[in-house]
Amino acid sequence: MKTPNANRKAPLFAAILAGGRGERFWPVGRRSRPKQFVDLFGGKPLIAHATDRLRGLVPTSRILVVTSADLVQATRAALPSLAPEQVLGEPEGRDTAAACALATAWVRAKAGESAVVAILTADHLMADAVGFRETLASAASVAAARPVMALVGIKPTHPATGYGYVELGAPFSGPGLPKGFRKVRRFVEKPNLGTAAVYVKSGRFVWNSGMFVWRVSVFEDALRRFRPALSEAMGRLSPLFASPRAVRAALKREYSALEKISVDYAVMEKADNLVAVRGDFGWDDVGAWTSAGEHFPKDASGNAVHGAAQLLAATGNVVANTQRGHLVAVMGASDLVVVHTPDATLVCTREAAPGLKALVAQIGADPATAHFVE
Repeated sequence: MKTPNANRKAPLFAAILAGGRGERFWPVGRRSRPKQFVDLFGGKPLIAHATDRLRGLVPTSRILVVTSADLVQATRAALPSLAPEQVLGEPEGRDTAAACALATAWVRAKAGESAVVAILTADHLMADAVGFRETLASAASVAAARPVMALVGIKPTHPATGYGYVELGAPFSGPGLPKGFRKVRRFVEKPNLGTAAVYVKSGRFVWNSGMFVWRVSVFEDALRRFRPALSEAMGRLSPLFASPRAVRAALKREYSALEKISVDYAVMEKADNLVAVRGDFGWDDVGAWTSAGEHFPKDASGNAVHGAAQLLAATGNVVANTQRGHLVAVMGASDLVVVHTPDATLVCTREAAPGLKALVAQIGADPATAHFVE
């Protein structure tokens, strides 16, 4: 199936947000090697998947990665096809509002206010890359044609409690616009299981994927309205992108004063021109070792295994072994997560795996083992 083209009068850029602290995938993930660099899925890091699935829709020269300053070199090494200026390092983490504003300012400097920006993620998986591109192209067409910001929502597959939800309202349609878009009624934080089940059954809700598409001028208008200080800071930065050295110096000056807030809270939940489309392309945010196991080969006993491992009388385990020449053996155990790397081994229950952050914090507080989370 051929991927549809977005409005050719408005060039489409992709901005991939690539922060992270490597906590949910310890010990494979570390602060110096967070989730987007984990290469357990298809033999390449998640951030490479993020750029590869844009082929045919967004030229490589129009891809920007926004990451932390200390991850710039690792990001460039993982994405050798990108020019150095296509990887921007934030001197401090200021959440997604600042990252989105920075990306939009960069696109303005490259292509002007009519260009369209797709805000994407560096550490998710999509099973159907063609379906993803089709959905993204449709959102880009809407953003190019109308003064709206488009959210790519995910069609829920089960009543998940770990995602935010977005309630959809009336259809958003018009001459020449693709079908399937609806106005956004409201954002809902992570619900309890009963509420999530009601949402899924209603058919009116999508999961909030954190992927947005907007025209530069439309997002800038929203920033001026809802976050004027951030708007002014980006206005000072945009003219400097021709000089990487000047940009780095300006970022150090500006970022410490910026508010730390997500783009959802800062802009999206306040905007009255937000529309959404349901995406159904096998999206997975791979948020914990348990979900990672869904992408590993499984044996007849339901054990998900990556790397050299031997299991006996064991069921429902997730085993990941990244050390060559080393065997991990599990016997008589069920529903465990076992992860082995050259310098650390994790053993926990599947139930406890989503709370791995607390263990990583404890390890980081101990000077004798602080190197584990450098």
